[in-house]
Amino acid sequence: MNLTSDQLADLLIGIARAQNAVIDAMERSSPGFRSTHAVPVITVAANLRAGDPRMIDLPSRVLLRLQGRVAVDPAVVKADLERLASGKAAPAAPAPAFAAPPAATATKGAAPASPLDGLDFSAKG
Repeated sequence: MNLTSDQLADLLIGIARAQNAVIDAMERSSPGFRSTHAVPVITVAANLRAGDPRMIDLPSRVLLRLQGRVAVDPAVVKADLERLASGKAAPAAPAPAFAAPPAATATKGAAPASPLDGLDFSAKG
């Protein structure tokens, strides 16, 4: 039996939905279960601290996506599967929107970029 990337992505999403149904049932019987117990454990299983995810992390990451309000896109799961199967590194993430541009960073002797940058809370005396 040969599975295509589309079929495998659909299978992973289906399994994650079944697992999510169990989490929903637990949440109904014990409110707060999802945020207190399920999501932290799934986050550890998804190995989110790893910069470049591995194939073994993908099912947990799909389940973690289902915990939010955004729908899981099969095309994204398929792309992740194909990238992981090919052994290529993940594409470089764009720079965060909150990062200051290089020209705006404060250099030694320059005026602080923020009114809070020059504060000193060390003990006097």
